Amino acid sequence: MRVGAACDIARAPRQGVTQRTDTAAVRKDLRTADGVRIEARYEPYAGPATGSGTAGDPGAIVLAHGFTGALDRPAVRRAATAFTAHAAVVTFSFRGHGRSGGRSTVGDREVLDLAAAVAWARAQGHRTVATVGFSMGGSVVLRHAALYRAEYSQDHTESIFDSVVHRGRTDGRTADQAGARDAVGAVPPAPAAASASAAAHADAVVAVSAPARWYYRGTPPMRRLHWAIQHPLGRLVSRYGLRTRVHHRDWDPVPLPPVAAVPRIAPVPLLVVHGDQDPYFPVDHPLSLAEAADPEACELWLRPGFGHAENAADAALLDRIGTWAATRLHAPAARPHHGSRDPHAPRAAGSTPGHAPGPAPDATEGTDG
Repeated sequence: MRVGAACDIARAPRQGVTQRTDTAAVRKDLRTADGVRIEARYEPYAGPATGSGTAGDPGAIVLAHGFTGALDRPAVRRAATAFTAHAAVVTFSFRGHGRSGGRSTVGDREVLDLAAAVAWARAQGHRTVATVGFSMGGSVVLRHAALYRAEYSQDHTESIFDSVVHRGRTDGRTADQAGARDAVGAVPPAPAAASASAAAHADAVVAVSAPARWYYRGTPPMRRLHWAIQHPLGRLVSRYGLRTRVHHRDWDPVPLPPVAAVPRIAPVPLLVVHGDQDPYFPVDHPLSLAEAADPEACELWLRPGFGHAENAADAALLDRIGTWAATRLHAPAARPHHGSRDPHAPRAAGSTPGHAPGPAPDATEGTDG
């Protein structure tokens, strides 16, 4: 984790005010379904003129950063600039990060932040939107894609809805039952639920360096991260050193793990990208995600030498991700098989496509991104 110099205390613009930062990019404060103010930035497509997509619409990519990131961080700006060669781009700061309000729930209610950003991308006139998430943002795009579906019926929407007003109690359900419903309040109350879900859905999903399971502590960086979010002193370090405000409450209920969310994403195209040198999550995480996904809708790239998330992504990888996303936005019916691998990546020893080597991972172990 990169340590910042000081806590960000700059005052954000008033809600609803749109600011132009230059002749092209637009900044706006968004409001999530639970009322948190989220800073966001829109950058138009900067590539060659295109007749692809719907009426020449290049589509949009919504970029979800990792824990301690923000839309103005250099790595996020670098990724956003790379993606504008392929589509319009929306970046935003998750709650508790940058100049956004609220406090981080480390991947839980952040689904609402992403939904607001996707809806804003569609409000700019884009018919198709891809979500690209890094690390914590990768877990968020996976759960978001499972929860927000274009084809949701009213009955199905109500079956997964728990009002934000009632967040924090399980209404007599067991913890497992509550977790299975992913009671994040991610879908607004009926009758607006189905239309809001459709407006905020993704047409393609990319998860880079994403965890498969919650509470993973198998690497030194993840043990340090858990201290930073669970210990009072750690949260002070997060606030003043990492410029990230973390909520003190534990998850209640525990949200659906990413590995349980991916089977619900199909037929939306899904790309899982991971490095064999990731210091946070070993390769059993992406292999588990690919194994759980629909084989006709998911593709896995294991990148040799790649580390973790947006800070380690080089220009070539960002360009390949942008190309993949743009191709699916222009031809969303494409359905690659999840057994395919990045042609430049070595196969894990003793593995077959779509299967992790060795024993199955413990389903109770995981990470909070």
